[in-house]
Amino acid sequence: MDRLTSMGAFVMAAEAGSYASAALRLGMSPQMVAKHVAALEQRLGARLLNRTTRRQSLTELGSAYYERCKHILSEAQAADSLAQIMNETPRGKLKVSAPVTFGSYSLMPLVTDFLRLYPEVEIDLHLTDRFVDLVEEGFEVAFRIGPLGTSSLTARPLAPYRLVTCASPRYLTAHGTPRTPADLEQHECLGYAYWSRPADREWQFVQGDTLHKVQVASRLQVNESRALMSAALDGFGIVLGPEDFLRPALQSGELVRVLADYQPPSRQMHLLYTASRQRTAKLRCFVETVLGRFAEA
Repeated sequence: MDRLTSMGAFVMAAEAGSYASAALRLGMSPQMVAKHVAALEQRLGARLLNRTTRRQSLTELGSAYYERCKHILSEAQAADSLAQIMNETPRGKLKVSAPVTFGSYSLMPLVTDFLRLYPEVEIDLHLTDRFVDLVEEGFEVAFRIGPLGTSSLTARPLAPYRLVTCASPRYLTAHGTPRTPADLEQHECLGYAYWSRPADREWQFVQGDTLHKVQVASRLQVNESRALMSAALDGFGIVLGPEDFLRPALQSGELVRVLADYQPPSRQMHLLYTASRQRTAKLRCFVETVLGRFAEA
């Protein structure tokens, strides 16, 4: 058996947790995954995986071998990409990560335009509010909202992610319109629950050089923006959300902006990719397209 293919099957089996799950991701049968792993074990003369009817785990050798296999497979992929680097035509699959709301509403038009422009490219877009590890999880590029920590990744600044505060006319008629951020303490405020942390209880606003902080009551916390907007449209409370996402409801009058004299702080946004990764034509063109549409003014 081809040793690289066997290594790929072993790595996927270790990450997926079972031969069946690995088989689905690799497009082969569970029996074939088992044969690839068995071939490696026979070559090494030792077990790589401990398997029972309920679970599987890496042996001590398997854990060390897994890390080396990941490195070897990454280097093999980099070697294969050399042909693409020398070929100016973008082609192949590009694995991208983006936050859920930004990816669903702001990024998707760019993705479809990019695919129309480059018909030999495929995009595997993963939408998650979790901070993915580009190297460990095999992403070539990721969008990230919020401050960046220390990292070896290349970070290209994009236009800030702007937020607005709004509510339905029905809510404002029933509960009144807040005039200052402090008034929000007396209102029902809708909280966005992030994957990695609780919903923000402190909302911040800027007016001139003054920063206003207010502790809001969020009895409803949702980890999906459409559901949060549905609650706002139903007249349940005030929502603080992405301007691009809320713009159609604001333009139709279904939602009304409040505290227009106070601007919620914009959030930093960056496009990240591995500095050491070979710049294939598909990645280079995607980065250029993103910067052309979302770069800072």
